[in-house]
Amino acid sequence: MRVFYLVPVIGVLAACDPAIPDSAAGVGFNTPEYQAQRDAVLQGHTVTGDPLIPPSAVSSEGLPPAGSPTVDPATAVPVQTSAQTAAYVPQSGDTADDIARETAAALAAANGNSGVAPVEASPSNPAPALVSNPGISDEQDFQAVASRESIQSDAERIAQNRASYQVVAPTALPQRDADGTPNVVQYALSTSHPKGTQVYSRAGFNLAAKAERNCAAFPSPDQAQIEFLSNGGPQRDRKGLDPDGDGYACGWDPAPFRRAVQN
Repeated sequence: MRVFYLVPVIGVLAACDPAIPDSAAGVGFNTPEYQAQRDAVLQGHTVTGDPLIPPSAVSSEGLPPAGSPTVDPATAVPVQTSAQTAAYVPQSGDTADDIARETAAALAAANGNSGVAPVEASPSNPAPALVSNPGISDEQDFQAVASRESIQSDAERIAQNRASYQVVAPTALPQRDADGTPNVVQYALSTSHPKGTQVYSRAGFNLAAKAERNCAAFPSPDQAQIEFLSNGGPQRDRKGLDPDGDGYACGWDPAPFRRAVQN
């Protein structure tokens, strides 16, 4: 009995669903209206509605015949082109070079130039003249140098250069003023163990945390090392700047100073 009650309900729901268009039918190209408009366009009949190209967009004017002068739209005066004013009629006996030269001269005169025909590319043209520039050195030219120099002149030039030499005597290096501040360079060269090697004993709790907090007060490891040596380092570490006991405070490394002396 339940089947008989469900069948009418399914039929009512199917009648309420909207019609789904057929995707295979395209987007309207197969409709009778489109086919009729297309046939009318192909047969030259008048088409109702907006055409693809409006008639006003297509000019009905024809092209002027070849060689006819153009007309200036502002003054309505015929204007001759340079090709018309520079026309050259070949004469009997003219060669190809003659025709090219005369045509170029006519074009130059028509364009308001001096009338001198430009040089046309041709194998018969003469080679360009070499321009001498005295500002360019010719020291790399053996022929040019050999024409004005000799072994004797070279010997004289060498003697003049030697006579102009000035020997500067070396002087003693200035002494560093002793201000009582420890010299980190001298300390680095006086040690040989690498960074991180424990040499001095350190006692206490939370040495690493204390060193990190105290080292933050110095702008650079060099300043921390100077302060460390000024307060009894490396044997004693009063401010907790050398928790691992290597004699180097706040990560200071003597290796760059040693390499500088070796190189």
